[in-house]
Amino acid sequence: MHKMLIAALLIASCPSQALAWGKTGHRVIAQIGDAHLSRRARAQVTRILGVETMAEASNWPDFMKSSPEPYWQRQASPWHYVTVPSGKSYAETVPPPEGDAVVALTRFSATLRDPRATIEDKRHALRFVIHIVGDLAQPLHSGNGVDRGGNDLKVTWFGKPTNLHSVWDVELIDDEQLSYSEMAAWLNARITPALVREWSDTDPRQWIADAVAVRDQIYPASGETALGYSYIYRNTPRMEVQLEKGGIRLAAYLNALFR
Repeated sequence: MHKMLIAALLIASCPSQALAWGKTGHRVIAQIGDAHLSRRARAQVTRILGVETMAEASNWPDFMKSSPEPYWQRQASPWHYVTVPSGKSYAETVPPPEGDAVVALTRFSATLRDPRATIEDKRHALRFVIHIVGDLAQPLHSGNGVDRGGNDLKVTWFGKPTNLHSVWDVELIDDEQLSYSEMAAWLNARITPALVREWSDTDPRQWIADAVAVRDQIYPASGETALGYSYIYRNTPRMEVQLEKGGIRLAAYLNALFR
């Protein structure tokens, strides 16, 4: 009981933002990404993950947030997001000492390229790469530095108290009432070869700039705190495009990484 209490206090005091996309959104991005892998990249992913699919691997870093180990509660906590104040670019910001999503992505990519890294280290790294690319597709994971990525912006969702970050993590996606595989199949069917070419930029700084542009459009109007059908109508298309972009970017990043 004492250990459980300590773990709970550590988790409660953790400064990290909420999970990005929730389980369904991360799986959708990973599933779309899997469909666009090159043959070489697929072989490397299979060698590293074994029977685990990319969709299975995509939520592991969020699951491990519940571990009381200092690595997960302190060191890895900031690796799920970046902070880009309004009017600035990512290049104008300074990551925290532990790094941010971009710093972590660079580190884990280096591990995947390292022929001396163990298969266990590569599996750890690949799970994080899959997850971080998904995180950076969620607009509120490029936070403005004011409200912790919308976590502090309290709203109601059809009368239920919540916050804007949770709306984008879970509520918009769950409103579709689709499994992750159904949603991935439907969204992937819309992605034309032209969109694949347009979205296959492997520079996370470009992904962040795109997310910031979307972020600044998804905040409710001043004084609008009761969110429902009108918000769904305005923002579901944005949410779906971000999932599609995340999947294509994940495939492009892994294809380049394992080229």
